[in-house]
Order: sequence, then C-alpha cells, then structure tokens
Amino acid sequence: MFLNLLVNAVEAIEPGDVENNEVRIVLRREADWTVVEIEDTGRGIAPSERERIFEPFFTTKHGAGTGLGLSISHGIVTELGGSMEVRPRPERGTSFCVRLPPA
Repeated sequence: MFLNLLVNAVEAIEPGDVENNEVRIVLRREADWTVVEIEDTGRGIAPSERERIFEPFFTTKHGAGTGLGLSISHGIVTELGGSMEVRPRPERGTSFCVRLPPA
C-alpha cells in the first residue's frame, strides 16, 4: 500500500526540475494512532478527480495504469480501521495522509 503511494508520487512529478522535485514521507503519532503522510511536488490532482480518486478503475494517468492501486490501498487501510485522505498541497503537488489505529 505504501509502495503504491510512493510510486504514484514519483510518477506525478514532471522530469527536469531536479532541484525542486520532492517526495516527502512524514511519520508521526497522534495519540495511539500512527500517521503517515506521503507528499509530492507533482502536478497535483484536480478537484473533480479528487472526489473519485479511490473509485475502482478510475485513473488520472491517461492511457496508463489500471485505476486499482488507490482503490485497493484505500480498502486495505479502511479494513484495518484506519483512514486515507488526499489533499492538495498549498505550494504544488499532493499529500496522501494515512491514519492507522493502534495494533
């Protein structure tokens, strides 16, 4: 699930701006919950696409991808009792926040 989020983040970044391209992983605890954020400086996700991002077979990769990665990842997280949300980053790019309950 985390590998899928990382691959998506890398694929969202346009090549050529090595100095400013970034994928960041932030881990923290919130009470007993584990929170993992994966952020990128890619092209971002349009608001209309963000509403559908976890639907099976929906993809923003125009001509590539199956549209199953985020749907499956979301399903895994919710099955564990956690949550996954997508947010635009104010500067540019996207942030996925995964919250996992105590084991």
